[in-house]
Amino acid sequence: MRHPVTLIRGDGTGPELAKVTRDVLDATGVDFDWVEVEAGVDIMASAGTPLPQNVLDSIKRTKTCIKAPITTPVGVGFRSVNVALRREFDLYACVRPCKTYKGVRSRYDGIDIVIFRENTEDLYAGIEFEKGTPKALELIAAIEKIGGQKIRPDSGISIKPISVFGSERIVKAAFEYARANGRKKVTAVHKSNIMKFSDGLFLATARKVAERYPTIQFEDRIVDNMCMQLVQNPQDYDVLVLPNLYGDIISDLCAGLVGGLGVAPGANLGDGGIAVFEATHGSAPKYKGQNKVNPTAMILSGMLMLEHLGEHDASRRLERAVSKVIAEGKSVTYDLKADRNDPSAVGTREFGQAIIAALGKTPVGARR
Repeated sequence: MRHPVTLIRGDGTGPELAKVTRDVLDATGVDFDWVEVEAGVDIMASAGTPLPQNVLDSIKRTKTCIKAPITTPVGVGFRSVNVALRREFDLYACVRPCKTYKGVRSRYDGIDIVIFRENTEDLYAGIEFEKGTPKALELIAAIEKIGGQKIRPDSGISIKPISVFGSERIVKAAFEYARANGRKKVTAVHKSNIMKFSDGLFLATARKVAERYPTIQFEDRIVDNMCMQLVQNPQDYDVLVLPNLYGDIISDLCAGLVGGLGVAPGANLGDGGIAVFEATHGSAPKYKGQNKVNPTAMILSGMLMLEHLGEHDASRRLERAVSKVIAEGKSVTYDLKADRNDPSAVGTREFGQAIIAALGKTPVGARR
């Protein structure tokens, strides 16, 4: 069966990672109909937007997308392309597995945590009011009138919406994943001791959903305590489900536990049949064109894509091949060497070729 897939090449180091990932996925023997499209800062000048309509149209047609990293400006400029894609297709579940692989430098062993981050609500909903604008001042006055709470007039304001609907479907997704994959425990993470009507609603909803899954253990943790617990006892946790902001932060923390963002894949899923797969890390523009960055996270995102497409055997073979190359420690990028200055470190392209060889295929030359 051939699978139509949209490949977003990204910017910064994205195009290099996209090419290697495509080569590796082709080497699994699965048949793809690739549609390569451009998005990100590199096409802003010509397209007038980092997310052109043809990208959205392609994803609507193929239903499956794998995306290389795209730069998100800090404090200025356009909002995240990642967030825009999640909103456009209502991809409410961001799934980020964090797993230890032999050969990756880490202080921990035996970690296998899967994070379910709610993607559409919370502070990332983008409901913001800029300091000093008429709307911000009007909102400040309204809050003081309705709630009796004073807000300094020179404040910027972000709104944190959390609904029963949004909370229920992300918690359900976490439990369904746990049941389908033989997971034993789901932990809801929140700050309901302080934010009783937003995080409190998330927790109350999670508890109700948990009642439908009596064979799976359910517990909850306050987010600051969760950070400490993950550092002290990460092996105690299995599936975590969190509101948007905490999910973003905790997924990076868990990535750090298993060796960093370079080995952290991700999937964005919804109920409409569309799925977008992406590495958790950014575009690292300072390394653009240097054939230097670690492609593992995007390749493992491809592994998640194979699983989603029903290509379970190919998914397992790919993970074994990645694990083998990393464990051997020969044909890996500098960040996976015991000494980051090791001259035997290989580039992005060569790492991918080693994985292709581990899949039992003859490494191919660069696609032109």
